[in-house]
Amino acid sequence: MADGENESPAAPTPYEEAMEALSSMINQRTRGTKTTIQFDLLFDYLKILELEDALDGLKIVHVAGTKGKGSTCTFTESILRNCGFRTGLFTSPHLIDVRERFRLDGVDISQEKFLAHFWWCFNRLKTTCFSLNLDHIHVAEFGRYGQERTTEDLPMPPLFRFLTLLAFKIFAAEQVDVAIMEVGLGGRFDATNVVQKPVVCGITSLGYDHMEILGYTLGEIAGEKAGIIKRGIPAFTVQQPDEAMCVLEDEASSLNVDLQVVQPLDVNLLNGLKLGLEGEHQYVNAGLAIALSFTWLRRTGHLELANQEHAGSLPEQFIKGLTAATFQGRAQIVPDQYVDSENDGDLVFYLDGAHSPESMEICAKWFSGAVKGENQPDKVKPQVFDPSSAERVQLEILLFNCMSVRDPELLLPPLMKTCASQDVHFKKALFVPNVSVYHKVGTHNLTSSTVSEPNLSWQLTLQRAWDNSMQNDKGREAKQVDHVPEEKNDDSGKSGGSESSSVVFSSLPLAIKWLRDTVRQNQSVSLQVLVTGSLHLVGDVLKLTRK
Repeated sequence: MADGENESPAAPTPYEEAMEALSSMINQRTRGTKTTIQFDLLFDYLKILELEDALDGLKIVHVAGTKGKGSTCTFTESILRNCGFRTGLFTSPHLIDVRERFRLDGVDISQEKFLAHFWWCFNRLKTTCFSLNLDHIHVAEFGRYGQERTTEDLPMPPLFRFLTLLAFKIFAAEQVDVAIMEVGLGGRFDATNVVQKPVVCGITSLGYDHMEILGYTLGEIAGEKAGIIKRGIPAFTVQQPDEAMCVLEDEASSLNVDLQVVQPLDVNLLNGLKLGLEGEHQYVNAGLAIALSFTWLRRTGHLELANQEHAGSLPEQFIKGLTAATFQGRAQIVPDQYVDSENDGDLVFYLDGAHSPESMEICAKWFSGAVKGENQPDKVKPQVFDPSSAERVQLEILLFNCMSVRDPELLLPPLMKTCASQDVHFKKALFVPNVSVYHKVGTHNLTSSTVSEPNLSWQLTLQRAWDNSMQNDKGREAKQVDHVPEEKNDDSGKSGGSESSSVVFSSLPLAIKWLRDTVRQNQSVSLQVLVTGSLHLVGDVLKLTRK
């Protein structure tokens, strides 16, 4: 018998088994469901998991919004951790590993702890839901309002709701002092809104996103976000468009809540230091995080720090928290570690998960400043630039994908025009399908495309939108792309010739290979690659560029 013949496949690890179980809960039809009946099932699950009292005991900061809610939560967690508290942070989505969603004291939860809490929750729910459905009994005792419901109304929770319940279990079991919860989608019917008594609520900048679920006007979107505001609980927001602000204020007023509008952080309060998260827009998020942190301190009885709120300066712990905060995939610069070349910075990826028109503009401003060396920390500059060679040419490349529910005509033009206004022009745009799949949770092999003939119709649509924007941009300075190597006719999965300003690749690994080959074959070229449009794409690039 030949070596390896008839060998059984390796048994899945306990973590892989957990990922398979998680994947079984993915159900696209429940994404963003806006019904009271579906939302109220969360209270049934809390009862099954015996989390009702534990949830009431958590001291929660609850944050919704369109842009910046993850960054605001990250700043808040970092501030309170540096104040000496044990913190739990729940954010979404994850980029590489699902454990990123659950951070304890600023670190992803360990596999050992994750598996223990995961299987306890999963098995408890699976057993209970299966038993109830098997016996066809009534579950009136599980109804939030006591109404009788048949067992057919108690399925296993879909993925995000399960992860939210798991977060409550983890944070309660790990006895965190504060739990910072980021809303997944919307607010009113989001799984995190099962929290009835948070310590404080925050709503970040609002804009157009998930319109097919939340509504097509800012007023409708604001109404969904405002659903996290609770009677008697302090609520904060930032400057909003008038239409959105009116709705937020009306909702708060109906609950007798004095909605307070927070100003961006004054950079002078950082004593010459920089925020840990890049981009001018982060001063808006930092200002909101400061207000949330001071209010949490005051309402939980930690008055020594809380009383410094109006001192005209920030406590040292706040400054340390703001400047040390980190958040993957948001204005993140990652030099490629696999390029075998003589110069540092030959291939650098600029990662930002922007996926709305407003965030695209913000992303473009950050990227333009970064590639020009503006406001970048010293440790980044030598990685990005090689001043030793005057002959060297720096080229900007776009690597893009977005969900098909988004309108590329609203995303790509703001990106292109904002960069052009800063005299940054993309020499080529690469469009790829994501490697990550929506029906699977876990880290997968990314060395080659898992689909022999992927459907690239959406990527071709994105390419047409880009090409149309290029043609319509009359003021664009003509730039040559001679330094980009000619694309040969081979089996590399590309659509687009050497003279084209855009290319569709059949897979992300092939696009990364092309970028690496470009800098290997052209020592006079450095490529600065903006990766945006999708957090899933950002996560896939991180997987392919880290050692």
